[in-house]
Amino acid sequence: MTENLPPRSRLVHGALRAAGIGGEIVVLPDAASTAPLAAAALGVEVGAIANSLVFFSDGAPLLVMTSGAHRVDTAALAERLGRGKIQRATPEQVREATGQAIGGVAPTGHPAPLTTVVDEALAAYPEIWAAGGTPHTVFPLTFDDLVLLTGGTVLKVD
Repeated sequence: MTENLPPRSRLVHGALRAAGIGGEIVVLPDAASTAPLAAAALGVEVGAIANSLVFFSDGAPLLVMTSGAHRVDTAALAERLGRGKIQRATPEQVREATGQAIGGVAPTGHPAPLTTVVDEALAAYPEIWAAGGTPHTVFPLTFDDLVLLTGGTVLKVD
């Protein structure tokens, strides 16, 4: 099955299996590069989409896995983390940090592990969906699996 996946999604698939997560990567007919587009394509609430947002803080990338229903309050998050200013990464910085393009950043499959924050609001959903490495690929998992997969810190992000 993985031979039909884009190369970036194959890396994500391998990382999922290495972590013991069995969700299959789904290839969507149209790009779902935003949480509302992904939710509409999957027929789920926008809050069940685990949005992968890359920021820079203290000179390093920071991956924030937030509910598609939330915006990230960077000032409040920086305070909660005890960090300096958190700024949105440029498309080039996102690609360098993750190996993936904006709109398709998965929570895994990156060249090196990223410090990650997981939005506590995602715990309200029995199944969440995350990008699979491209804007056309997604996969299901649980909140606990997302935390395990990313080694993320669970925090309020909005």
